[in-house]
Amino acid sequence: MSQAGRVTVARSLLALALGTGVCYCVYRALCTRGKKHVNGGGILDRVSGMTVRAGVNGGSPETKSENIPKPAGDLEAHHLQTLLHILSSCSHSSTQEQILVTLCNSAAFSANHDIIRNFNGIHIIGESLSHSNPRIKTGALNALNNLSMNLQNQEQIQVFLIDILKDIKESTLNSEVQLAGLRLVVNMSVTDNYHEKLEESIPSLLGLVDKGNNITKIHVLKILVNLSANPLMTIPLLASKAPASLIFLFDRNINRDVLIRVLTFAANLSENLVREQQDNRPCSYKEDSLYGTLFEDPAVLQGTILQLLLFSDMEIKEQVNRCIRNVERLKH
Repeated sequence: MSQAGRVTVARSLLALALGTGVCYCVYRALCTRGKKHVNGGGILDRVSGMTVRAGVNGGSPETKSENIPKPAGDLEAHHLQTLLHILSSCSHSSTQEQILVTLCNSAAFSANHDIIRNFNGIHIIGESLSHSNPRIKTGALNALNNLSMNLQNQEQIQVFLIDILKDIKESTLNSEVQLAGLRLVVNMSVTDNYHEKLEESIPSLLGLVDKGNNITKIHVLKILVNLSANPLMTIPLLASKAPASLIFLFDRNINRDVLIRVLTFAANLSENLVREQQDNRPCSYKEDSLYGTLFEDPAVLQGTILQLLLFSDMEIKEQVNRCIRNVERLKH
């Protein structure tokens, strides 16, 4: 492409997508790239349509992409390729941040999922996860979150799962980085494909259910509900160290979105536990494990959740009844 052509691309991109604070920097980067070529040098809650079994009430799991302004949908393939090139070669933090926002917006449109992947975009965006700037890290996580609505993209994103889980654990409690990481892991836990990669992080996730605010609790519980819908994860979940205070979440005064998910989590686990016992595969669990907290004495859990039958909310009643039926079977 000629230098004039690159200038035109720059103007189009800036008009469509980028904030005025970094216009000049991106414009200069595009023009410089054009000059090198001439001189011979090198260079948001929206439920996914994926049908899988996990999730609240045994339905599809909750996945989410960001709601995005329309102009991002006007970017063409060559615009996305140019933005990815700049992201991979530019060290200007504000430019990187704005490009990641634009890529995140573009990735909210399913038509762009394959385009970005085919331009090695997932790897390029994933490299930004190691940036020390939390705004850039959050931008990368948000972009990957929208891209993760595509199962082929998940195959590439899973390479970064261990680092993402580490960031969730080490980030400031309830921070944007932590929440962005949790949203991405919710989508990545939709299928059973990557559940094993989450095993070592289960204790820290259970800790966030105890310490986090309601938004953090809800995101973590979405992950745990998806894991608990996979029978192969029953033993890893029950064997994980868990705070004893989890039992106090089964309370009518708890946030409704937290309550319905913690009940679904317990109902899924108790159902799987009954199945394990019927298969004569008893396991021994430590006292401070999730099993010790919830199921060591089934009568304690049963007595705790009986009060919830007074709720008029039918969804809550349904999960309470599931728990009670399973707990009764565990007592015998």
